[in-house]
Amino acid sequence: MKLRTYLALSIILGVVLVDFFIKQAVMANMMLYERIEVTSWFHLFYTENQGMAFGMSFFGTWILALLRIVAIGAFGWYLTTCIKRQHPIGFIVCIAMIIAGALGNIIDNVFYGTEWFNGRVVDMFYFPLFDWPSWVPVLAGRTFFGAVFNFADASISCGAIALLLFYSRFLTRNDA
Repeated sequence: MKLRTYLALSIILGVVLVDFFIKQAVMANMMLYERIEVTSWFHLFYTENQGMAFGMSFFGTWILALLRIVAIGAFGWYLTTCIKRQHPIGFIVCIAMIIAGALGNIIDNVFYGTEWFNGRVVDMFYFPLFDWPSWVPVLAGRTFFGAVFNFADASISCGAIALLLFYSRFLTRNDA
């Protein structure tokens, strides 16, 4: 049980710190909307958003912040339960990654802005893999995966995808 606890806490702390330092480096060294082409398919593109992952927006930022705090609390309780029940280490890692990503973004949302709970989230990773050809209906000229995201978003997405791919059976068990 100690291994799972230490691993989960290490992942949460590690992701939050890496996310924080990447965001600080981008804000200190780039102008808003500046783009640095690392490769043709990977750019650093400094943007800010008030919404959810990948720039989506459904609610006001304070509602989103409160929803994130509730989600972090619920996932934290679930993680504690899973650790006590000795769920597989990979499962614990996935839940910790989701919590860490949500925490990284809530830190931005709460503290980065003019008012508490009304801030912005810093995004910087952009992978314009290719533009759809003109003959593709509806998608013509659009960029495949045109979202700009941050390390916290990636942690949430990777944790959730790995959870669904490898551990979905634990999500449907009665004792989960």
